[in-house]
Amino acid sequence: MTPPFRADHVGSLLRPPHLLEARTKRAAGEITAEQLRAIEDDAIRDVVRMQRAAGLRSATDGEFRRTAWHMDFIYRLGGIRPTDEKIQVHFRNAGGELDFESAALAVDAPIRLTETIFGQDFTFLQEAVGEGITAKLTIPSPSMVHYRGGRAAIDPAVYPDEEQFWADLSAAYAEQVRRVAGMGCRYLQLDDTSLAYLNDPDQRRQLTERGDDADHQHLRYIRQINAAIQDRPAGLRVTTHMCRGNFRSSWAAEGGYDFVAEALFSELAVDGFFLEYDDDRSGGFAPLRFVPPGKMVVLGLVTTKSGALESKDTLKRRIDEAAKYVPLDQLCLSPQCGFSSTVEGNVLTYDEQVAKLRLIVETAAEVWGDR
Repeated sequence: MTPPFRADHVGSLLRPPHLLEARTKRAAGEITAEQLRAIEDDAIRDVVRMQRAAGLRSATDGEFRRTAWHMDFIYRLGGIRPTDEKIQVHFRNAGGELDFESAALAVDAPIRLTETIFGQDFTFLQEAVGEGITAKLTIPSPSMVHYRGGRAAIDPAVYPDEEQFWADLSAAYAEQVRRVAGMGCRYLQLDDTSLAYLNDPDQRRQLTERGDDADHQHLRYIRQINAAIQDRPAGLRVTTHMCRGNFRSSWAAEGGYDFVAEALFSELAVDGFFLEYDDDRSGGFAPLRFVPPGKMVVLGLVTTKSGALESKDTLKRRIDEAAKYVPLDQLCLSPQCGFSSTVEGNVLTYDEQVAKLRLIVETAAEVWGDR
């Protein structure tokens, strides 16, 4: 079998307490970078063993070396730097509201790839995974470089024509893809909240107010992702994961995939789509009617927002519902998002996380007879 697998997961996993403590000590200057990396190494070996024991066919490093799923990558692209300005993303959950704050970014030089980002980390993951499981690398999609700041984040002296910005960005990503494939990567995931956010009318309103073409922005993003992956080697499988925000069990956007579905599923040249489908705010399965033959859909039916364990019967019923729009053979099962998109993690325990991964593996085996 090739990725995505019948039972799969998005990527990030809960950081163990001793790793969080080590990060705090490193920030305070109490331990060295080398000491922190050694602690990270041990934690990643442990979490890879957990994924193997759960029965998964792929394993990530849990994103244990990152503070957040996206910015650790984006700030390492040449031509991009953090600024003193802060970006606030408004999140909400059943119990209230909260904000995620991070440094804004500025594009103040031509975008280029100056290093193989996460290259050393991926090499370590491959060694930790060993035989029988596929090492999966997750990185933010090119869209995420643009979505947070838009045109205002791009220095007009560097890019008076935004077309050159997009060409350079996709070229940098294409080089990253080429390099990690050369290192042996066979499973790459491009994480993208923007293509899900754009289904939310309120998100489109915010983009329009800042001067973006909100009604057509998803088409631009699809073109640029395609440009980034069009020359990937045949042995590299590429998926994308789309969610509506994931921070401490909260979300930022709502709405089904209807607004972007036709262009997204028919034009985005990935091998599979990880889709958030854990509750009503994700909409129905009808948009899946646009998925063409040969493309896989990974149904994110198991929530990472809470520790409550779903029932197999409920999961099977929902898989059957999705199969009305796309053949069962093109479907897989996963959590709706990562368990820890940021270092803080979602509100559930390690044991609850493991139970959800095992549930996915067991349910997939009963539905498809394999994993």
